This record gives sequence, structure tokens and C-alpha cells, in this order.
Amino acid sequence: MAIERNAHTTWEGDLRSGSGRFDVGSGAITGQEVTFASRFEQPGGKTSPEELIAAAHATCFSMALAGGLARAGHAPTRLETDAVCTLEQTDAGFRITSMQLSVRGEVEGLDEDAFRAAAQEAEEGCPITNALSDSIEISLEPSLA
Repeated sequence: MAIERNAHTTWEGDLRSGSGRFDVGSGAITGQEVTFASRFEQPGGKTSPEELIAAAHATCFSMALAGGLARAGHAPTRLETDAVCTLEQTDAGFRITSMQLSVRGEVEGLDEDAFRAAAQEAEEGCPITNALSDSIEISLEPSLA
């Protein structure tokens, strides 16, 4: 069974002085504004595609790790995942070049090595990691709280 999610964006004007608004199909985000400045300069309370990709990756990875830990009998008390998505100017234009994930977990009954192994397994099973891994460098820094 395929799962589909959707979003809609309306952009008005040119790249530098125009702006866009987007909604996600679930209704969880509506009317969110994005501008050239929020993407390439200072966010000013607005978002960017790269920030949304970072949020999606951090969330997807956290869910994959929580599921894997629970299946192994060590459901986490808490996972805190940060993702940093890097956008750089390259010879081919602007490109997302890397994603840095760091996760700090509170998990009873696991030592640092077992947590690192579970995090590595979760990264390999994370659909967002799989979507990005052929085109960008992804690093992972797991640690127990």
C-alpha cells in the first residue's frame, strides 16, 4: 500500500522580491510564507525548503530509531534529534550538500555502543535518509543522555 502526502505552494512575483505561501495536505501547516531572504539570508520568522527537509529528516529518523529500539525491547524514554541541512553554491548552482544528524537518547538498558548500533540501523531504514543518501553526505552523531 502506497502512502501519499501532499503540499501546495503559490509563488507570486520574481525570485528576489516575490514570495510564496504553502500548505500541507494534512492542514498541520497552512499559509506558511517563504521568501528569497528566508532561504538565502535571514529567516525573519519564515521558513525555507532546506529547513523543512531538515525537519522531515529529524522526525523520520527519530521515528525509525524509536521503532527499532522498541522492537529490540528498549523503547526510548526520549529522543532529541537535530538536523542541519547545508545549502551551498556549487559550480552547478545551489545544491544541498550535506545533512548532519545528531541524536541524544534516554534509553534504559542500553550502553553507548548499543545505542550507536541502533542509531546506525535506524539511519539505514529511514525513508528520508534513503531518499537523500545518493545525492548528499549524511553524518550521524548518536549519544546517550
